[in-house]
Amino acid sequence: MSSAKKAVFARLAEIAQGLAHAHRIELLEHLAQGTRTVEELVALTGLTFANTSRHLQVLRRSHLVIAQRREKHVFYSLAGETEVVALMRAIGAVGERNDAEVRHIVADYFRSSETLDAVSREELLSKLKDGTVTVLDVRPEDEFLLGHIPGALSMPIEQLLQGLTKLPKDREIVAYCRGPYCVFAFEAEAILRKRGFNVHRLEEGFPQWKAAGLAVETAGTAVR
Repeated sequence: MSSAKKAVFARLAEIAQGLAHAHRIELLEHLAQGTRTVEELVALTGLTFANTSRHLQVLRRSHLVIAQRREKHVFYSLAGETEVVALMRAIGAVGERNDAEVRHIVADYFRSSETLDAVSREELLSKLKDGTVTVLDVRPEDEFLLGHIPGALSMPIEQLLQGLTKLPKDREIVAYCRGPYCVFAFEAEAILRKRGFNVHRLEEGFPQWKAAGLAVETAGTAVR
C-alpha cells in the first residue's frame, strides 16, 4: 500500500472513531436540525456540561463538527451538512442490513405492522406541488424555527392532542421529525390515525430533506 493511501486511510479512521459513541451520534442528530450552543445541547441530551463538551471536542477533532465563539457562547454546527447527514444515514443502513439486533429493533418499533408505509421525499414533493397535503412538523418549536419544510405547520408532539381542531380531516397529512429513527412522527401517526385522520409520516426527516438540497424555510423566509 502506498504511503499516500495509508495516510488517507489513517485520517478516515480518525473520522470513523468520532462516531464510535452513542452520545456523539445523538449530538450529531441534534446538530443536524441546526446550530446549537453547548448549553442547548446539554438541555437536549440530559448529559452533563463536561460530558457534552468532551464529546463535542472529539467530534471536532474528527472533523464532523465546527465551533464558533460568539461573545460568551460557543456555537456548534455540522462540518459539511450534506455529507455528515449522508454518513449518518449510511451507518443506519449498514446497521439495518448487517446487525441482527438493529434489524430486530427497527422491525419491531419503526416498521411494525401498526405503522403505515412512509411517504418518500419525491412523493411529498409531488403532493406539495398539487396542493393536496398538509405537512406537519412535530419537532420542538425551537427546531422548527431553525428550519422546516416550506409551508409546514408546527405542532410539537406534546401539543398534538390540543391542536387537533387545527388539522383537516378532508386531506392527507404527512408528519415528519428529526430523522428516520425519531419517534415523534411515529407517535403522531398513531395518535392521528386513531382519531380518523388520513395521515402518513415522511420516510426520513428534516435533515435528510435539507441535505438533499430541497427548499427549506427559516424565520419565515424560503432558502436553499
